[in-house]
Amino acid sequence: MSNKYLLWLALLSPLLFTGCASNLQGDVYSREDARQVQTVQYGTIESVTKVVIEGTKTPIGTAAGAAVGGIAGSSVGSGKGAAVAAVIGAVAGGLAGSAAEEGLTQRQGVELVIRLNNSDRVISVVQQYDAKKPFNIGDRVRVLQVNGQTRISK
Repeated sequence: MSNKYLLWLALLSPLLFTGCASNLQGDVYSREDARQVQTVQYGTIESVTKVVIEGTKTPIGTAAGAAVGGIAGSSVGSGKGAAVAAVIGAVAGGLAGSAAEEGLTQRQGVELVIRLNNSDRVISVVQQYDAKKPFNIGDRVRVLQVNGQTRISK
């Protein structure tokens, strides 16, 4: 495989990782959640803490990295040296690909501690941070639950 194809593969592989990332914001619904009855409660935010939502860890990153690393390694030397370099390249590429996938799909999150109205109950929900719709202590919010998922919105 020529270096030109190898370069294209390396440049396009991040698209595979970001395409797998799901949106965890409070105003994004899956197809399965659309047109479903939701339970709604109201509450007041008592605490807002920024957190990190870890990235995905699927075999895609490892496999893509291993493929790129193995191809790159096989172009080094000839004979047994090329075979050894291909194996080393595949292992190193797999590790790098796995780390790249996790880093590319990692999201900024926010932990919201909410005191529910008409109750002494306090809950905590983590969802993706949206700079356009920040939450503040004292905000009155809706706590929406559907299909085992909870989201917070204003």
